[in-house]
Amino acid sequence: MALLDSAGEMTATAGRETEVSQTTASPLVFVWENLGPMHVDRCEAVAKRFAGRRKVVGIEIASRSVVYDWESPNAQAFEKITLYEKELPRSLRELRIAARLTKQCLAERSRDIFLCNYDHPATFATAIALRLLGRRVYTMGPSKYDDYPRSLWREVLKSFFYLPYCGGISSGKRARDYMRFLGIRADRITTEYNTVSIDRIRALASVDPAPGGTPFRDRHLTIVARFVPKKNLSTALRAYAIYRRTTANPRPLHLCGSGPLEQSLRQQASELGLREHVVFHGFLQTGDVAKVLGRTLAILLPSIEEQFGNVVIEAQAMGLPVIVSDNCGARDRLVRSGVNGFVVEPDNPEGMAFFATLLSDDEELWRRMCFAAQQSAPLGDVERFADAVSSALTAAGAE
Repeated sequence: MALLDSAGEMTATAGRETEVSQTTASPLVFVWENLGPMHVDRCEAVAKRFAGRRKVVGIEIASRSVVYDWESPNAQAFEKITLYEKELPRSLRELRIAARLTKQCLAERSRDIFLCNYDHPATFATAIALRLLGRRVYTMGPSKYDDYPRSLWREVLKSFFYLPYCGGISSGKRARDYMRFLGIRADRITTEYNTVSIDRIRALASVDPAPGGTPFRDRHLTIVARFVPKKNLSTALRAYAIYRRTTANPRPLHLCGSGPLEQSLRQQASELGLREHVVFHGFLQTGDVAKVLGRTLAILLPSIEEQFGNVVIEAQAMGLPVIVSDNCGARDRLVRSGVNGFVVEPDNPEGMAFFATLLSDDEELWRRMCFAAQQSAPLGDVERFADAVSSALTAAGAE
């Protein structure tokens, strides 16, 4: 009923909007469940790109993320709107969110709205309502076909969730192909969605990117990930145990993250004889992660399922080589195996250990890869998101 009641108000609002001069550029609206640091980066970049032409509004459903405990930075160049200070009861959540989000987008007098989480019922309902009211809606996301085993009927159903969208922003070749597979026209899909402010990461680290900053001999290996099964951290610990047996001067392993597997990972580390060599930092805010990266030799990301892997961008911002599984979406565009990192199968701890040993023992190789990582870092900078937004608007006839 809440959604139906709001429909009348939507129609009235839409009618008032027709009175606005067609020459007035409407705001660009971006919607996420929560405006974390990287989302704020993206809105800031778009706001600066369109400064003096179009206002940018970032809408978050809730002030806290249901997955990450990150602290959301303040908006500088764009307007930030929070719909709810806490999560709604599940029984009411989707309908109430859809009604309120649609109403807010209309109140902003926006004709171009970018939505994340296309598969959430509230997002789908909002996208349909806005499209029926003559708005252009775009989807954003990094999902790939090979993220996990797919079902034909599930994919057919999923394609209906894409019907309201006139375009999309994805990340890399596989995500772009998957978005096209689900029904978005190829010429209406732009990249890159997954981006981070390189300048912000470097400023937070407070040290020069590698190979500058911390000396080679004083650096450690690092994993930044949630402690959940798809991150494959058990295999990473096995790889680290092999690494310690194969290098003359093994380095500590620092784990930045938290989650339901923390106790079992601590127990595994003890069983492997690694208790004194593995540092569990717990969940860290972005600034603290950047400081850890400033002391890091290389990042390890061995995920079984990884739509992208934003830590790869953060690592390259600090000039770090990465060892990533071939499941990680970031490797499509950002990682060149043997140049700025290594790509390995997620079930291959011996391979992970081998690459970690190479980087740990060969300073000349490490330095070469550090310079290559710095060169590829701009590919993941938020300027690429601003490029994608501009291209999406042009493709949809909005610019």
